[in-house]
Amino acid sequence: MNELVTLLNRYAKEYYTEDNPSVSDSEYDKLYRELVELEKAHPDDILPDSPTHRVGGLVLSNFEKYTHAYPLYSLQDAFSREELLDFDRRVKERFPTARYVAELKIDGLSVSLTYREGVLQVGATRGDGTIGENITENLKRVKDIPLVLDEPLDITVRGECYLPKASFDKINQERQANGEPEFANPRNAAAGTLRQLDTAVVAKRNLATFLYQEVSPSHHQNQEEVLQALEKDGFSVNHRYMVTSSMDEIWQFIETIAGEREQLSYDIDGIVIKVDDLAMQEELGYTVKAPRWAIAYKFPAEEKEAEILSVDWTVGRTGVVTPTANLTPVQLAGTTVSRATLHNVDYITEKDIRIGDTVIVYKAGDIIPAVLRVVEQKRKEQIPMDIPSQCPSCGSDLIHFEDEVALRCINPICPSQIKERLAHFASRDAMNITGFGPSLVEKLYAAHLVRDVADIYKLTLDDFMTLEGIKEKSATKLVKAIQSSKDNSAERLLFGLGIRHVGSKVSRQLLETFHSLDELSKASFEEIAQIEGLGEVIASSITSYFEKAEVHELMDELTSYGVNMTFLGQVVSSSASLSGLTIVLTGKLEQLTRSEAKEKLQSLGAKVTGSVSKKTDIVVAGSDAGSKLAKAQELGIEVRDENWLRSL
Repeated sequence: MNELVTLLNRYAKEYYTEDNPSVSDSEYDKLYRELVELEKAHPDDILPDSPTHRVGGLVLSNFEKYTHAYPLYSLQDAFSREELLDFDRRVKERFPTARYVAELKIDGLSVSLTYREGVLQVGATRGDGTIGENITENLKRVKDIPLVLDEPLDITVRGECYLPKASFDKINQERQANGEPEFANPRNAAAGTLRQLDTAVVAKRNLATFLYQEVSPSHHQNQEEVLQALEKDGFSVNHRYMVTSSMDEIWQFIETIAGEREQLSYDIDGIVIKVDDLAMQEELGYTVKAPRWAIAYKFPAEEKEAEILSVDWTVGRTGVVTPTANLTPVQLAGTTVSRATLHNVDYITEKDIRIGDTVIVYKAGDIIPAVLRVVEQKRKEQIPMDIPSQCPSCGSDLIHFEDEVALRCINPICPSQIKERLAHFASRDAMNITGFGPSLVEKLYAAHLVRDVADIYKLTLDDFMTLEGIKEKSATKLVKAIQSSKDNSAERLLFGLGIRHVGSKVSRQLLETFHSLDELSKASFEEIAQIEGLGEVIASSITSYFEKAEVHELMDELTSYGVNMTFLGQVVSSSASLSGLTIVLTGKLEQLTRSEAKEKLQSLGAKVTGSVSKKTDIVVAGSDAGSKLAKAQELGIEVRDENWLRSL
């Protein structure tokens, strides 16, 4: 068994890490099967670094929380050469001879690996930097992570776990063939894989790692030595780095890597620049959130040329008709993009976008594909785009109000609007009916089982069982979720009704003031308009909505089904700890969802907004925070992290 484990691990390293296998797959498989048989016969003697630990077989119930012995900090972001020069100036003021190591910023999930006497004990996610999740069993299935080191070291190391592009493409092809939704990008796929409770799924997906940090006390002098030592200990290390004291040379390195980015076998989203000397790092220290000795240069949003083949017009729950361009497929930020938003009619007119045009496409916020502009020198004989005059769903005449950029269908029984309203009503920030998404709404509508939101509460187990693809277990969960939603506080119901200009925050303000939907329905225009931050537009929208007889019929029907109509939350007093402060959330939070954090902040009196301005008091930055964090730093706005949120 010792001999087989040693051989198989060496062969695996040659195959997965060094890309230079010395034996055939069949020879490896033969030895592997021999080891499996021996382990079946001698289960008490299975070695901790046996490659059989790499396969699936465990189904975990959940992930335990894990407290990091050494905090994991985020990095300060830079988006320009000037910001890098400013970082260089700050470092050189303290240490004029400082050198830097510039490393590729791998677009994956941060992980921490702890070894005791050379044996892997714990593998954990970054979490909020202090508390992560123990995902040891999943990380054991990542084939380039050593289970046992050559030396009996007590050590904690950190790096990125990522999904190679080839593995990502293969997974999405399989998901497409199985009718499953495709992953948006390799990073999302890696994160989703590492949070799988079935280790067999992790084992199949061929995740990989690059390690870059030795956290526990180190005898090394500098970061370059750390990288060399990590590789010597058997970890995968990215060799595309440089050491220099010149920021000009680092900028040349950035430009070189940016040009090669598409050819890399893995995704990167920037370059990390670190002070090389570890003693200097220690003296420079940390802010609350980030080390002062490192900075992450983030690449600008990637732009590609594509041709507009056609345009689809879709109707939302408020009747707004939105144009989406169908494109010749392009690779953009790690994914194949074949559709992009055109925003609205005014945008099409302003940019003079035509079918057949070659356009520049980018991902807004690195997420939503959008058309930026036309490449006019490539325009042929295209004629201006036909703007629809009838609703693509119900055929009603479309209206283009003077004060709006959008086309709008005002037919209240438009099928697309009805389905969108139903999906919105059940969504997480509204009534939060788990499993009640757009595809289920489509089936229920086609079966004539729902036409308005009250119909949701008439649905039975038998109704769901008549739908294609719905089994008894799923149907039971849906019925239970619908029943649970009846007990929601009334601001969720108000938001779910989809009244124009009434978002989740406004819904809470209104119910804090009027305490029930019945009282709100009786409120005058003046009473609503005088609530701080609301005003006449919202007051007009609310009073107009509750003037309709059919709305009161709907409220009566919902009440008869037992849906709660009163505010169950805590009313925020003017003396609340965050009263009067404007707060912006950005980046990914690990312990709370964005909506939970928003709700908690509002309960303490804060006004939570979506954009950073001079009026912003605090920005709460999670991991992968981008332009909002940069703007906050530029404006000198106080920046806090998730630990601060949790302390509140």
